[in-house]
Parts: sequence; structure tokens; C-alpha cells
Amino acid sequence: MKVFSCLLTIVLFMSNLYAQDQKETKKFKLALVQMKVVGGDRKENLAHAKEMIEEAASQNADVLLLPEAMDLGWTDPSALMDASPIPDGQTSRLLMSLAKKHGVFICSGLIEKAGDKVFNSAIIVNPQGEIILTHRKINELDIGHKYYALGEKLNVCETPFGTIGLLICADANTENQVLTRSLAYMGADVILSPSSWAMPPDHDNEKDPYGATWENAYMPVAKDFAVWIASSSNVGKMAAGPWKNWNGIGCSMVVNHKGELVTKGPYGAEADTIIYVDIEPVPRPAQGTNWPEYRESIK
Repeated sequence: MKVFSCLLTIVLFMSNLYAQDQKETKKFKLALVQMKVVGGDRKENLAHAKEMIEEAASQNADVLLLPEAMDLGWTDPSALMDASPIPDGQTSRLLMSLAKKHGVFICSGLIEKAGDKVFNSAIIVNPQGEIILTHRKINELDIGHKYYALGEKLNVCETPFGTIGLLICADANTENQVLTRSLAYMGADVILSPSSWAMPPDHDNEKDPYGATWENAYMPVAKDFAVWIASSSNVGKMAAGPWKNWNGIGCSMVVNHKGELVTKGPYGAEADTIIYVDIEPVPRPAQGTNWPEYRESIK
């Protein structure tokens, strides 16, 4: 009887430890800010971002997700001259002030100047106007290497809604989705990804619907780790750089914790809009070496 009592005590103790490890998650309203980005025109882009942020805040969005390179445009040559520091640059300061003013979380891509290097970066700002996470893109396309240095780390941050991880566009499309899976192993309940998806001007979306690449990148990871993944892309014609005259085409999307596509934004260079999605993170069903067992259980 004493042995049984001792074993029961150990089991209860371990159960309590596991329970303490389970973070609380909370449903929230996400705004995918699928905005027009004008290459090299920070003034115009920040003014438009401000308008869209204020609109999303007025609709009671809790978290706002803006595109990759929101302030200057992806691979626009202006990056080499006009990148700004984090947190003291114009882009960071605007996002911080708007997050505080409206009491929302804002995640956005921006072009960062750090010493003698330029990075394709993204930040998450909390409702107090504080930057709680900065990410520098790691898996940059080859045509971006002349503009951006590569990031060297991944991280997550804690929020009232759960743990949020941050990637930028092609970071999610590495072999075996290694970066996305790493964030899931780090405890992410939700992964946000500012993106810049573009196609040549002669692309026919009816014959070749855009989005399969990203669905294939997001869905397996979302299902394997019960994590939500959201990406917001820009729209508008690219003014310069290696994809000059290509169109940013939107198609922003959210995949839920079951690996299902919940929503997909409209396609096209003029598809400047905000898409609202209710996100309901679920407590992590496993951690560490328990994940393979979890994946077997959902087959």
C-alpha cells in the first residue's frame, strides 16, 4: 500500500508539472493587412499602412499582420540607401506609436539598417508600443542576396493569446520546412509570416491558381504541430529590382491547427484589402520528444 501511495504521489506530481507547462491560449481577431506597397516610397507606404492599421483597429482586430518589406518593397534597390534602424528608424517608430495608440499587436516586415548591413526584417510590437520580437530573414532568395544580409536566429514571444513565432516569406519554404518546424518545437501556438508574393504580369490565375506553394509549406507543419500559420502579402506593381514590373498579388492566407486552409485573400495587383480571421490557438498537445507520438495519434 505504501508503494502504491508513493507511486500515486509521483504520478500526481508529474501531472502537476505537465499542467504547469501548459500555457493558456486565447481566441483573437487577426487582421491580414494585404496592402499596396510602392517600391522605394517609404512616405507613401507608411501613410497607407497607417490608414489600414487604423481601419483594422476600428474593427476590433487584436493582432495586425502587414507584408514583408512593407516600407520599401522587397528587393527594391532603395534598400541599400534608405534602410532604417530598429527601433529608432521612422518605420519602427510609426508602428510602435500606432500599436500603443490603438492597443493592438502589430507585426510587419521592414528593411533594417544595422551597422554596415541591411536586413530583410520583421518586428512584433505589443499594445504598450514595445518591440517584443525582431526577426531577420534567413532563407532569402538568391536574387535578394545583393540587397540583404542573412539572419542567424529564430525566436518566439509570449502574448496573452499564446506563444507567437515569426518568419518571413521564403523562411517557410525551406527543405522539410525546417525553420517553421523549429518554431513549433520552440512552443509556437501561432506563426506569423509577413510575405511578398509576386508573379509576372502575364500570369493567368485562372489557369494557374496562385498559392499551392505556400499551402504545401504551411499545411503539413500546422497539422503535425497543431499550430496556426498566417501570412499577409502585399499587392501592386514592383517598380524596380530583379522583378521589375512583376505584380504583388496578395492571396494572403491562414491555415488552422488541423492543417486546413481557413481563408485566402483576393488575387491581383489591385487587391488592396484587409481580411479578418478569428484565430483560436489550442494548447500544445506535446513537446520535445513527444511530438512523434502525437503525430502517430492523429494519423
